[in-house]
Amino acid sequence: MIARTHRDRVIAPSLLAADFGRIQEETSRAIRAGADWLHLDVMDGHFVDNISFGPAVVQAVHESNDIFLDVHLMISRPDHYLPRFIAAGSDLITVHVEADHDVAETLRRIREAGCQAGLALNPATPIADVEPYLDQIDLLLCMTVVPGFGGQPFMDEVLPKIQQAAQWRMEKGLNYHIEVDGGIGLATAPKAIAAGANVLVAGSSTFSAPDMAAAIQGLRGL
Repeated sequence: MIARTHRDRVIAPSLLAADFGRIQEETSRAIRAGADWLHLDVMDGHFVDNISFGPAVVQAVHESNDIFLDVHLMISRPDHYLPRFIAAGSDLITVHVEADHDVAETLRRIREAGCQAGLALNPATPIADVEPYLDQIDLLLCMTVVPGFGGQPFMDEVLPKIQQAAQWRMEKGLNYHIEVDGGIGLATAPKAIAAGANVLVAGSSTFSAPDMAAAIQGLRGL
């Protein structure tokens, strides 16, 4: 599914919570369960204190299943590695405003390659840091945990940032999605949705649920 507007509810299970020994099967399971997108967290051990996977895994998922790939680059030099993730089959590439790159130039390159462009900010980053780029993005990712590891609790202090992002979108006549990532489940998703988020990244609450389809449907029905 390619969500057309920010009024579309999008459920994006995070591959980080899947069984890495069965990535193809886990991706297929997410699709059968009703996932709209698959969220892939790329971590380099520098920008965040963890290492996940690189473009080869993105390519393997792309070639083995047909699902929209929401690729989140938590890496120090997204501009340097960008061509590899484009070639790997990413549909949407999100880079961090805090990373070491020319943000506007990186976003331009993503869009010129035919991908959708996303911009992410960490919980400690002022929302004002992303405002100059809002007319250059298709998605704004507000991290609701400190990035790097799954299973962290949702940070309520991020909610005002989501509200501000939604207000700017309305005032500026823009159409970017607002995505939340970290600690998203049935108890926390309603708060993020009420604040203005429409793309829900859910890891353990989907892949580790007894019934993944029921978990996804529960998030969709909120």
